[in-house]
Amino acid sequence: MQTKIMIIDDDLKLIKMLKKYLSEYSFIIDAFDDPEEALEKFDERSPALVILDIMMPKINGFEVCKRIRKFSDIPVIMLSARGEVEDRIVGLEIGADDYLPKPFEPRELVARIQAVIKRREPMPAGERKPPQYSFGRLIVEPSKYTATLDGVRLDLTTSEFGILHLLVRNPFVTLDRDKILNELKGIDCDAFNRTVDVTVSRLRNKLKDDPKEPLFIKTVWGTGYMFIGERGND
Repeated sequence: MQTKIMIIDDDLKLIKMLKKYLSEYSFIIDAFDDPEEALEKFDERSPALVILDIMMPKINGFEVCKRIRKFSDIPVIMLSARGEVEDRIVGLEIGADDYLPKPFEPRELVARIQAVIKRREPMPAGERKPPQYSFGRLIVEPSKYTATLDGVRLDLTTSEFGILHLLVRNPFVTLDRDKILNELKGIDCDAFNRTVDVTVSRLRNKLKDDPKEPLFIKTVWGTGYMFIGERGND
């Protein structure tokens, strides 16, 4: 089954190049140079992933990403000609899954797309499914790529679910930021640990977990994080 990708970028030359290049990898491309039009047609086109430029004249990519996150948790890869660390931080804060500075090698973009999509794919038939993790109010089901709190499904980005899955697999074990960064394969971290802190902060908000009195994720100062949820019956 071919993967449909939506590109939102006002650079028509880049759009033309990406459409040609990505189609060679059997991706179906919907490209828009007008972010408003892309948002209007989002449900109709039903993309599996969005490639989103930050610097656009009508609405910048940050605002577009915020609007997408109000109704969808599909992966978003952000592009920026500035390549500044602060742009990456803001992108992660609002729910982007990855970030790639311009100019970039098209093959690197393909690798990042494939990495994000692979983590969303269900387990192949016949393979042993990962266990379900139950912590009372919180249930994490890796085989379905879902987590529910009080019976309500959480809208988690790829990076948020990746960290949550890593934490619940290692309860009451302190995981340092390097270990967690390694879990965020494909995200261009440049060794700045704030990437982890930003993603964990977003995850905590969705879990309604107070960092001062945590039920799920405890901060281990100077090191990283520990999952402290009490395990129920799987």
